[in-house]
Amino acid sequence: MGLRTPLYDEHVALGARLVDFGGWDMPVQYTSVLDEHHAVRRAAGLFDVSHMTLLELAGPDALPYLRQLLANDVARLQTPGKAIYSVMLNEAGGVLDDLIVYAPTVQQPELWRVIVNCGTHDKDLAWMQAQAAAFRVTLHERTDLAMLAIQGPQARQLVAAQYPALADLAGSLEAFQGCETADGWFVARTGYTGEDGLEIILPATEAPSCWRLLVAAGVLPCGLGARDTLRLEAGMPLYGNDLDEQHSPLTSMVGWSVAWDHDFIGRDALLAEKAAGVRERLVGLVLEGRGVLRAHMRVVIDGVGEGETTSGTFSPTLEKSIALARIPVCDAVRAWVDIRGKLQPVEIVKPVFARHGKAVR
Repeated sequence: MGLRTPLYDEHVALGARLVDFGGWDMPVQYTSVLDEHHAVRRAAGLFDVSHMTLLELAGPDALPYLRQLLANDVARLQTPGKAIYSVMLNEAGGVLDDLIVYAPTVQQPELWRVIVNCGTHDKDLAWMQAQAAAFRVTLHERTDLAMLAIQGPQARQLVAAQYPALADLAGSLEAFQGCETADGWFVARTGYTGEDGLEIILPATEAPSCWRLLVAAGVLPCGLGARDTLRLEAGMPLYGNDLDEQHSPLTSMVGWSVAWDHDFIGRDALLAEKAAGVRERLVGLVLEGRGVLRAHMRVVIDGVGEGETTSGTFSPTLEKSIALARIPVCDAVRAWVDIRGKLQPVEIVKPVFARHGKAVR
């Protein structure tokens, strides 16, 4: 038996198929991945993301600590509650994890929130605590809280309809911004699907009633299966597949998140890699024929060399199989993928396939 979120009983009651995910018993689907995927692209879907690790940072050195720890620069966050995406690197420039940081809010001006992946929980906390030793900063994991994600073009209006007190907040938040509510919830306009929506951090004891209210209002419960197809269509990397310690952000599609104008762990290694010339890149692939692309498939580029898929799935929006793949830097627009010993043709594209309910190519 794995770890269970405060919504475990709700998943069981809805007949979800549960799987192990990073040590947690999580729903992979309730009805079908296809139905859940389309609900998020067309209306709204509800995800339990309470397995994610929520950390709170405070102390007079919180800002310089985060600036050293992360490749992106949290000093850029000038709006209360504004969020930033960043990778956390080791000294060699490899990606230890990717995460979201929320700046302090008006209500809690000294408190930073950091959300990291569940599968890297122990490694992340050990690394972050070790780096904190030189700073006047404290890290506190909030295991007493739960986190829900309501995603899709109708997500914000459906939340506002069920929680009138959140109506103004849901309508006024900028993208990638969060704020406290009068009840002590933290509501942010963030997500991992490529759609608009909200993520709500609330006391674990209040999560089941919130979940049931939103489900009764017509927000479809969605599992990890749809979350993966949605994030892959949106070109969002998954740690452990598309990001890892053996590769730098420069070869992993997230070089855009590196802020070069501040000092951070791994910066010297990235500068050396950049000076030597980046040799690999993460690209999108679209299968031209039938079949399904999966991770760890061999990619062959005529006259260039070989690479490997890092993530792959069938795209419900494109109605084609898609993948992310790490390949040698080149100008090729076509390649081959080895599917069960047979080379199948693929198109090399920018690694964003769909967003806001529509295909982008």
